[in-house]
Amino acid sequence: MKKLFLIIGAPGSGKTTDAELIAKNNEHISHYSTGDMLRAEVARNTPRGQEINKYTSKGEIVPIAIVIETIVNAIKASKNNLVIIDGYPRSIEQMMELDRYLQESSDVKLTSVIEVEVDEETARDRVLGRARGEDDNNEVFDNRMKVYMEPLEEIRSFYNSKDLLKVISGKGTIDEIVSEMESFIKARI
Repeated sequence: MKKLFLIIGAPGSGKTTDAELIAKNNEHISHYSTGDMLRAEVARNTPRGQEINKYTSKGEIVPIAIVIETIVNAIKASKNNLVIIDGYPRSIEQMMELDRYLQESSDVKLTSVIEVEVDEETARDRVLGRARGEDDNNEVFDNRMKVYMEPLEEIRSFYNSKDLLKVISGKGTIDEIVSEMESFIKARI
């Protein structure tokens, strides 16, 4: 059975970097970023990538069917039994759809949801400082932050009720955050 860890956090919280470092330090852990997977599809300029770009270029949520299919394919294709996916879920609908999938699946178990908590000012500075693409500007950041914050309390409540939520501060150094997250993950497996 594959053990799944989800990492959520505001744009610029560091969730992808943290997860990448944990996977790099632990060869038995696979990491997938929903954002990176979707950006790669856009970069390939496939019909699906063009569809995804209609949403991401405005900071909007990509339709659930596309994202779920991307995530499920990544989990199934993983050579490792421990999988970290960051940037998911971003909406109540995404959370519920993944929960339905996991309830029907006997080969994947959600082990924990880790929230990397960071204030909006820090998140904005990080996103605008990295400027990876046309979606890294103030207007799109504001929309992405709004999209992230709207369902957050309900997502927290849902995973708290299942005793799956762990909140980690994203304000420390990368090494401190990765160390705390890595220790938590190892304690759960």
